[in-house]
Amino acid sequence: MADTGKTERKERLLFVTGHLAYPRLTRVLESMGETPFSWAIFNAGVKVAALMTDAILLRRLPHPVEADRIILPGRFRGDVEKLSAEFGVPVARGPDEVSDLPVFLGHGARELDLSGYDMRIFAEMVDATAMTIDEIVARAKGLGAKGADVIDLGCLPDTEFPHLEAAVGALKAEGLKVSVDSFNRAELRRAALAGADFLLSLDENSLEIADGTETTPILVGAPVHDLDSLARAAEKARARDMSFIIDPILDPIHYGFANSIVRYVEARRRLPDVQMMMGTGNLTELTEADSGGVTAALLGICSELEIRNMLTVHVSPHTRRTIEEHDAARRLMFAARAGDALPKGFGAGLVQLHDMRPFPSNAQEIADMAADVRDQNYRIAVAEDGLHVYNKDVHHKERDAFSFFPKLGVETDGGHAFYLGAELQKAEIAFALGKRYMQDEPLDWGVGADGPQEERDRLREAGHTLRQKGEAGKKAAGGGEP
Repeated sequence: MADTGKTERKERLLFVTGHLAYPRLTRVLESMGETPFSWAIFNAGVKVAALMTDAILLRRLPHPVEADRIILPGRFRGDVEKLSAEFGVPVARGPDEVSDLPVFLGHGARELDLSGYDMRIFAEMVDATAMTIDEIVARAKGLGAKGADVIDLGCLPDTEFPHLEAAVGALKAEGLKVSVDSFNRAELRRAALAGADFLLSLDENSLEIADGTETTPILVGAPVHDLDSLARAAEKARARDMSFIIDPILDPIHYGFANSIVRYVEARRRLPDVQMMMGTGNLTELTEADSGGVTAALLGICSELEIRNMLTVHVSPHTRRTIEEHDAARRLMFAARAGDALPKGFGAGLVQLHDMRPFPSNAQEIADMAADVRDQNYRIAVAEDGLHVYNKDVHHKERDAFSFFPKLGVETDGGHAFYLGAELQKAEIAFALGKRYMQDEPLDWGVGADGPQEERDRLREAGHTLRQKGEAGKKAAGGGEP
């Protein structure tokens, strides 16, 4: 292509901030060196950038804006769509922490899209026989809201399930997919005739249970570890023109786990085009380890072997978030595979106990921020060297929350003491575990716990201490890093 002599114009970015964050934002942008964009910073004339409002920006930011895009602080609570329309250029929130700005701007980042997945989650209700229809439906709806695609009704040996048909019908009426898991052939046939979508588990000797119905059998070997039997069952199902899924069976650690992984690999080699299932409960339930990491590893195997169906179970208290973890893991593996990437850097929420980048500021950066403070409101930060508390007069550093009490002068200020105690205890937990701490924000436990659902297009309500009257509430208004 001929050289036209023209050079492509860089995108112009305008970063809007406040007094306290201005020096640090400048240092971070300058540290990036040569960038594919040009940049400028506008100081909106407020102390804490996150407290800017739409009105302040519309009044103070010069019109027309000489930029192609405006980047606001991540904690800005306002209507960015309205601002985009007013300024005539896209307005976006940046990251919550200034130190995360290079990644936000594309330095080492990838587009994060966790909307896609191709694995189906079966959620087993092991005690369905002991539940009423209303209880079954309520539990099923809860599982579906967490990410389950199929509700699996577990049947127990030597336990009657007289309301099986009614349970299947009630779940189907709610638009839910249903599977029934039983060792009892009569129960499985009843389930198939009642309209169950899947049956767990049939083998080469019991396929006739599904005859004349629309149900999809989950096939196992007879005995269950016999791959030859499993392959014969698959061929018999094909001959019946029957849809089916095979399950080579995942065994617990020290009870055949390694061999069962080999069995899955061999089953995929022998039957490259069939649907497969993995029941993950034998590892998540029977291993005394946080289940999120176990789930991620198992679904990584599923991703490589194109296993698209997972049977999950929650009996042990430590697996109470297993559906959420499976949902996050399937999205992570799908995104990584689609991007031809390692399953890392997608922020799927499976890093729950420790954070990838726990300390957004080092001790020197915190000292620099402390030097810029001109009021008595306490700020709290966490770095590799411990917990920091500072205002215009003091800067204390300790490694545990209680050590700060005699230094903060809040012995007679109950509201302030309560606020600082709660925040410092949270900071100590973050420091001990290597989690990211942000003042006035909850710790992020990924999919391990429900987080607050927050509307970022409006200012949040005042916190508990700010609602108090008097000096206690005012002092507690320190806020986090701007």
